[in-house]
Amino acid sequence: MTPDIAQTSHMVMGWHFWFATILFLGAYALIVSEKIHKTIVAICGAAVMIAIGIVSQEEAFHSLDLGVDWNVVFLLISMMVMINIMKPTGVFEYIAIRSAKAAKGEPFRIMAIFSLVTAFLSAFLDNVTTVLLIAPVTLLICQALELDVVPYLITEALASNIGGTATLIGDPPNIMIASKAHLDFMAFIYNLTPVIILVLIAYIISIKLIFGRHLFVREELKQRVMAMNEKDAIKDSVLLKKSLIVLTITIVGFVLHGMLHLHPATVALFGAGLLLLVSGIKDPHHVLAEVEWATIFFFIGLFIIIGGVVKVGLISWMSGEVLKITQGSLFGTSMVVMWFSAFASAFIDNIPYVATMNPLIIDMARQIWPGLTGTQLLHHPDLMPIWWSLALGACLGGNGTAIGASANVIIVGMSEKMGSPISFKKFMLYGMPLMIESVLICTLYVWLRYYILHI
Repeated sequence: MTPDIAQTSHMVMGWHFWFATILFLGAYALIVSEKIHKTIVAICGAAVMIAIGIVSQEEAFHSLDLGVDWNVVFLLISMMVMINIMKPTGVFEYIAIRSAKAAKGEPFRIMAIFSLVTAFLSAFLDNVTTVLLIAPVTLLICQALELDVVPYLITEALASNIGGTATLIGDPPNIMIASKAHLDFMAFIYNLTPVIILVLIAYIISIKLIFGRHLFVREELKQRVMAMNEKDAIKDSVLLKKSLIVLTITIVGFVLHGMLHLHPATVALFGAGLLLLVSGIKDPHHVLAEVEWATIFFFIGLFIIIGGVVKVGLISWMSGEVLKITQGSLFGTSMVVMWFSAFASAFIDNIPYVATMNPLIIDMARQIWPGLTGTQLLHHPDLMPIWWSLALGACLGGNGTAIGASANVIIVGMSEKMGSPISFKKFMLYGMPLMIESVLICTLYVWLRYYILHI
């Protein structure tokens, strides 16, 4: 028996292991049930982990392996600040109206263009922010065309999750994976963007088959859309120009952060600080108040809970069980990770799921290559497909149900306020087949690229 396995076996017998495991599973159950807000669950769970001595306060706040991942936290805060400054400019309304006019008022063209715009924006902005800004304009366009807004909102929610999968900053799970695996922005572009383009093409064809034949409007209604003036949507052109310049600088920083030896959080923090400085905002209170602090503290609490179960050996035990199931086959492991991630993320929040899977994959790699450490271990050529499988499964799996991703929850809530409620069953009827389709494409992609062509 190796020392690591012996240590894990010893911990299995101890009360720390069982206490941390029960706390971890209890927190998950409460998060999934939504009976108590997930942020409250995460903060309370983290506090108990520290108070009971499973992780020390020093480990919780300063350990790279067991504590809060501050790179993720500050990247999210910084991007939220930038988007909050940009919101009042009206740029997102401008893009939506311009897109509808580019489609000549044709219902399916509008759906396709809105889906592509949402996917593109979600690759560089927060998914939730993107749908929050696009949905009200979608309602405006649908009212002008006398169309049911529900199909448009569902397709936009699904597109936001697809687009967010393409980049490091597009979806929180990718940010978390990048931070733990020490992957840079271009690694995500190089490995995930190609397959997401294929997924988007298949997605547009699929929604054409699903919705296209039902979308017809009278010619005079199309003229209502063509008569809209997108320039009226711009409320502050000076701030818009400044915001776009700073956003461009920030994205260039993300692309180059590996060569610059800067973490993505540093680049984002620089962008947020620069935009606050040049925007002319005298009192940043309202900008900072609009940051989704509940989400931020959810992350903080979650990292500490996961750190606790890593320390007591639960994650090590789980990684060993995965290796038993796949019998050491890395291709089998990659496929299990992708498909299990997809269906798990359809029914539970993909953020806590990925927070659990990250250390599991790292521990599994340590068991396979015990002599390697650091980036030699994390970037082992045989491990990389498993990281990409986790990202694809967790991000795209969120499309399966109305609770699979934050963007879906937001869209369902907004639709209800608009007087067009979307039931769980209805969302799943459209989302689940499209999710399975996208994961099938990703399965073929991973198999061909990493196991057949080895590129």
